[in-house]
Amino acid sequence: MKIKLYLDEDVDVSLAQALNQKGFDVLTTQEAGKKRLSDVEQLEFAVKGKRVILTHNKRDFTLLHKNYMLDGKEHYGIILSDQRPIGEMLCGLSKLIFSLTAEQMKNRREFLSNWL
Repeated sequence: MKIKLYLDEDVDVSLAQALNQKGFDVLTTQEAGKKRLSDVEQLEFAVKGKRVILTHNKRDFTLLHKNYMLDGKEHYGIILSDQRPIGEMLCGLSKLIFSLTAEQMKNRREFLSNWL
Protein backbone atom coordinates (compact mmCIF):
# COMPACT_ATOMS: atom_id res chain seq x y z
CA MET A 1 0.00 0.00 0.00
CA LYS A 2 1.22 3.49 -0.85
CA ILE A 3 2.04 6.11 1.75
CA LYS A 4 -0.64 8.73 2.38
CA LEU A 5 0.67 12.04 3.72
CA TYR A 6 -0.72 14.52 6.20
CA LEU A 7 1.08 17.89 6.21
CA ASP A 8 1.33 19.71 9.51
CA GLU A 9 0.20 23.32 9.43
CA ASP A 10 3.76 24.66 9.36
CA VAL A 11 4.44 22.94 6.02
CA ASP A 12 3.89 25.15 2.96
CA VAL A 13 0.63 24.18 1.22
CA SER A 14 2.30 24.62 -2.17
CA LEU A 15 4.21 21.41 -1.37
CA ALA A 16 0.86 19.60 -1.13
CA GLN A 17 -0.15 21.01 -4.51
CA ALA A 18 3.11 19.81 -6.08
CA LEU A 19 2.72 16.35 -4.50
CA ASN A 20 -0.90 16.12 -5.68
CA GLN A 21 0.21 16.94 -9.22
CA LYS A 22 2.56 13.95 -9.03
CA GLY A 23 -0.36 11.75 -7.99
CA PHE A 24 0.42 11.41 -4.29
CA ASP A 25 -2.35 11.23 -1.67
CA VAL A 26 -1.82 14.36 0.44
CA LEU A 27 -3.99 16.11 3.00
CA THR A 28 -3.09 19.39 4.69
CA THR A 29 -4.21 20.58 8.10
CA GLN A 30 -5.91 23.46 6.32
CA GLU A 31 -7.95 21.13 4.09
CA ALA A 32 -8.85 18.96 7.08
CA GLY A 33 -9.92 21.98 9.14
CA LYS A 34 -7.40 21.04 11.83
CA LYS A 35 -5.33 24.21 12.14
CA ARG A 36 -4.21 25.15 15.63
CA LEU A 37 -4.61 21.66 17.11
CA SER A 38 -1.89 20.53 19.49
CA ASP A 39 0.90 18.31 18.19
CA VAL A 40 -0.64 15.36 20.03
CA GLU A 41 -4.00 16.01 18.36
CA GLN A 42 -2.36 16.37 14.93
CA LEU A 43 -0.62 13.02 15.31
CA GLU A 44 -3.84 11.40 16.56
CA PHE A 45 -5.68 12.75 13.50
CA ALA A 46 -2.96 11.35 11.21
CA VAL A 47 -3.23 7.97 12.96
CA LYS A 48 -7.01 7.87 12.49
CA GLY A 49 -6.55 8.52 8.78
CA LYS A 50 -3.64 6.04 8.51
CA ARG A 51 -1.45 8.87 7.26
CA VAL A 52 2.23 9.67 7.66
CA ILE A 53 2.64 13.13 9.14
CA LEU A 54 5.21 15.55 7.71
CA THR A 55 6.33 18.33 10.03
CA HIS A 56 9.07 20.87 10.58
CA ASN A 57 8.58 20.54 14.34
CA LYS A 58 11.40 18.03 14.83
CA ARG A 59 11.85 18.36 18.59
CA ASP A 60 8.23 17.88 19.63
CA PHE A 61 7.46 15.10 17.16
CA THR A 62 10.64 13.22 18.09
CA LEU A 63 9.36 13.24 21.66
CA LEU A 64 5.87 12.19 20.53
CA HIS A 65 7.38 9.28 18.58
CA LYS A 66 9.36 8.20 21.64
CA ASN A 67 6.27 8.38 23.86
CA TYR A 68 4.19 6.39 21.38
CA MET A 69 6.82 3.65 21.33
CA LEU A 70 7.15 3.61 25.15
CA ASP A 71 3.36 3.43 25.52
CA GLY A 72 3.04 0.64 22.93
CA LYS A 73 0.92 2.86 20.68
CA GLU A 74 1.14 2.78 16.90
CA HIS A 75 1.38 5.56 14.37
CA TYR A 76 1.72 5.44 10.60
CA GLY A 77 5.01 7.31 10.41
CA ILE A 78 6.53 10.69 11.09
CA ILE A 79 8.70 12.55 8.60
CA LEU A 80 10.76 15.36 10.10
CA SER A 81 12.26 18.09 7.96
CA ASP A 82 13.97 21.43 8.19
CA GLN A 83 12.29 24.14 6.17
CA ARG A 84 13.71 23.74 2.69
CA PRO A 85 12.82 24.88 -0.82
CA ILE A 86 9.73 23.14 -2.19
CA GLY A 87 11.73 21.49 -4.98
CA GLU A 88 14.14 19.87 -2.50
CA MET A 89 11.31 18.62 -0.32
CA LEU A 90 9.42 17.28 -3.33
CA CYS A 91 12.49 15.39 -4.50
CA GLY A 92 13.17 13.86 -1.07
CA LEU A 93 9.55 12.93 -0.46
CA SER A 94 9.28 11.35 -3.90
CA LYS A 95 12.32 9.17 -3.19
CA LEU A 96 10.94 8.18 0.21
CA ILE A 97 7.44 7.39 -1.06
CA PHE A 98 8.75 5.33 -3.98
CA SER A 99 11.17 3.46 -1.69
CA LEU A 100 8.98 2.62 1.30
CA THR A 101 5.49 1.21 1.65
CA ALA A 102 2.90 2.39 4.15
CA GLU A 103 3.58 -0.79 6.14
CA GLN A 104 7.32 -0.04 6.24
CA MET A 105 6.61 3.49 7.52
CA LYS A 106 4.47 2.25 10.39
CA ASN A 107 5.96 3.40 13.73
CA ARG A 108 8.94 4.84 11.88
CA ARG A 109 10.51 8.27 12.26
CA GLU A 110 12.35 9.48 9.16
CA PHE A 111 14.42 12.57 8.58
CA LEU A 112 13.77 13.98 5.11
CA SER A 113 17.42 15.07 4.93
CA ASN A 114 18.36 11.36 4.63
CA TRP A 115 16.42 11.22 1.33
CA LEU A 116 17.92 14.31 -0.33
